[in-house]
Amino acid sequence: MASQLHFEEKPPLRQRGSNAVKWALGYNNTEANRLGIPMVSSRDWLRGIFGHPGSKTADYFDSLFPFPKWIGSYNSQWFIGDLIAGITVALVVVPQSMSYAKLAGLKPEFGLYSSFVGVMIYAIFATSKDVTIGPVAVMSLQTFNVIHHVMRQTNEWSAEVIASALAFLCGVICLAIGLLRLGFIIEFIPAPAVAGFMTGSAIQIAAGQVPKLLGLNSVNTNGNAAYQVIIDTLKALPKTNINAAFGLPALVFLYWIKWFCGWLPARYPRTARTMFFVSVLRNAFVIIVFTAASRIWLGNYSDPKKYPISVLLTVPRGFKHIGQPVLNTKLLSDLAPQLPVSVVILLLEHIAIAKSFGRLNNYKINPNQELVAIGVTNLIGPCFGAYAATGSFSRTAIKSKSGVRTPLAGWFTGILVLIAIYALSGTFYWIPNAVLSAVIIHAVTDLVVPFSVSYKFWQISPFELFIFLGAVFATVFSNTENGVYVSVAASLVLLLIRIARPRGRWLGLVRIHHGNSTGPSESTITLSHRDVFVPLENKDGMRDPSIHVEPPPPGVLIYRFEEAFTYPNASAIADLLIEKVKKETRPGKPASDKLGDRPWNDPGPPNPHLVKAARALTCRGRKAANNKGLLDGSLVDRRPTLRALIFDFSSVAHVDTTSVQTLVDVRTAVERYADAKVEFHFANILSPWIRRGLLAGGFGIGFPSKRITEIAPVVSQPQNITLSASELQAREKAEAERRAKAIERMSHKSNNDGPAYPFSGRPRKPMTELEAGLAGDGAAASRSRVDLHEDIDETDPDRITRKVKIGDALYDVHTLDQDEPNKASSSNTPSRDSMEKSLEEGHQQEHAGDRPPSSISIPVIWNNDLTPFFHLDLSAALAAASEGLGEDSQLSSRIDQNN
Repeated sequence: MASQLHFEEKPPLRQRGSNAVKWALGYNNTEANRLGIPMVSSRDWLRGIFGHPGSKTADYFDSLFPFPKWIGSYNSQWFIGDLIAGITVALVVVPQSMSYAKLAGLKPEFGLYSSFVGVMIYAIFATSKDVTIGPVAVMSLQTFNVIHHVMRQTNEWSAEVIASALAFLCGVICLAIGLLRLGFIIEFIPAPAVAGFMTGSAIQIAAGQVPKLLGLNSVNTNGNAAYQVIIDTLKALPKTNINAAFGLPALVFLYWIKWFCGWLPARYPRTARTMFFVSVLRNAFVIIVFTAASRIWLGNYSDPKKYPISVLLTVPRGFKHIGQPVLNTKLLSDLAPQLPVSVVILLLEHIAIAKSFGRLNNYKINPNQELVAIGVTNLIGPCFGAYAATGSFSRTAIKSKSGVRTPLAGWFTGILVLIAIYALSGTFYWIPNAVLSAVIIHAVTDLVVPFSVSYKFWQISPFELFIFLGAVFATVFSNTENGVYVSVAASLVLLLIRIARPRGRWLGLVRIHHGNSTGPSESTITLSHRDVFVPLENKDGMRDPSIHVEPPPPGVLIYRFEEAFTYPNASAIADLLIEKVKKETRPGKPASDKLGDRPWNDPGPPNPHLVKAARALTCRGRKAANNKGLLDGSLVDRRPTLRALIFDFSSVAHVDTTSVQTLVDVRTAVERYADAKVEFHFANILSPWIRRGLLAGGFGIGFPSKRITEIAPVVSQPQNITLSASELQAREKAEAERRAKAIERMSHKSNNDGPAYPFSGRPRKPMTELEAGLAGDGAAASRSRVDLHEDIDETDPDRITRKVKIGDALYDVHTLDQDEPNKASSSNTPSRDSMEKSLEEGHQQEHAGDRPPSSISIPVIWNNDLTPFFHLDLSAALAAASEGLGEDSQLSSRIDQNN
């Protein structure tokens, strides 16, 4: 008879490799992994980022050129609106750009170059129809500061070379940020910080233009702080010359036109449209009037050096500075310290303007694409002689009010600017510099935040008002660079403080009834109600003080996170939780009678003999009754023992290793304090990644046999807590007493009140391995073996603990033991048949609507019965945590009555 050899079939190579990797990573050390609980994986994350790479790549390149998306629908109505808006903006940008070029320390033509290149290129990449790119006041001031900074170190390069190199480098950085889609970085700087350095810069610009307005050439405005310029101007007032006769009337006339164009439409609404265009043209009108006066007066002078007033003089016709910008290594090293501030100003001002007018006109911009537009504009602009350009608030507002329809309006503006460069250069010769200073002062006053807005900062967030004021004072008393740094640094510090000191609330319950109805027997029937969880304390006055808030059941605490739970605030939250537990609950075991046996960090009540001696010295025996109570040990702690902690994660967007480790430490600390296992329930979990992190920390799956104490230990430590011999003997003695008490109580039982398993009243289909093992069903036999062992819970004699083994994991499943004398019982302990019968009764009650009063009508478990401590909402979590607390509440009441 031939013998047959049987060889054990080896798993495939891929499976063996996977098992080796899991062993190396300690995959099976996590209870959730051994149970096979479904959770989000890194593969899902990678699939979300790199899934469908072809379509995502196509969408990316398509987003870089929004121009073709709308140009195909261009029509005559859009053309008329864009034409009017383009011409209107051109009449403003020509005088403004020359003024801002003078502010930057450059010749007037460089402002015209920047205006032309900005509006022409931006139209191709824009996602905003309103924004106008070109020279602006704050960036012109920063350009002047950079030129002054470089020239103090070396005179090797001219101002035009430095300005072009600065614009080119800013364009490269902005383009890189936009292409990499890193525009979210700008969101870290809040609006008050932006308003602060903008206001400070406006004050600095105005202060620097007043001497030019009055013709005070002796006042040094190069590099001095605004307060110093103001002081020097006041000292030099007696030296005011004839330039003030052009500058002051021009400034007064500009403000008068602005006021009149606002007052007349308020009185005669029909004139609103006309007055709008008059107000828009006020800069051009003032420059034309005073340029004509200058031409008439100075026409008799043959030598420009003898002119009694300062004028622009020769403005070259056409583009005289086309070429590649100079990018010398020494120049780049000199510019490097100034680049961060320049880029921040360039980006913040543009994005703030684009977002504001997008909300105003009901469309959404793409911040990353706007950064691409700024980057390309400043990358190409220096080749035409332009300096750094960004969005202008005043010209954008004019463009929006003029009825612009598409970004193509910028091309009409660019055409008119181009005409001015070639055809009007001779006319620009006679423009008084004092008038240009008046135009600049009049323009920058719109950047100053009024007192009403700063008061809004105080109302919304007082800390942000101090950020605003800090930025203003830093800019006025130092320079724009320091103002930006102060505002950004203060904003980041405030953000870190808010993260590191999170807010949270301890919650109670308010039951709201929706209405009552009278039945056939004239009895009132409550139609429906819902439970609302509100803060127990009303320190901030957020709720009506007349509403009574019920605290949670004894031994249950509910905490709501109001910030992200991450490493900066984990320690503060842990201290808050442990402090609250020790304040509201009593220790699980009393302190040792011997003071010498108590731990130093938790010594319990003070030495009564020392207290008595101190009171005898200070109070002369007036509190002897209290001393006697301490000495006799008759003081009774009426606080309940801790049974469960419920966490509302509805505001938690992220967790990390440190925060989960902190929760593990909190669990260890409170269980040592309560001398019992404490349930940790989690409700309203927002992200599957938060659920995954909690599962990795051993939460959500009940009471595993091996508790995690360290997630990322600095020193390798055993996972089980080592007890001393005396503690082991005390626990064994307490367990024996509880076991005897439970067996005695069970012998007098008639029957159970409901299903004798922890999933009473919950959805039962499909059955999991754990349920199949408890109910005696063989449904899980094909997957893994489930072993059931019964024991008495050492922490609560009213609950029976069953050891459920699924694969290699051993779990403690608690079952309530309730009295019901009206029913007959065939045995003292629940059998598998009775459990199956209870299961069927639970289904019938659920479908028939005849649920017991203790049941709830909403799901208790989220996603999987193997995670019974993750809940859909706080009501479900409270119902699960409150199971079995009835007898504890009665015991606490009896203690209170006896004492």
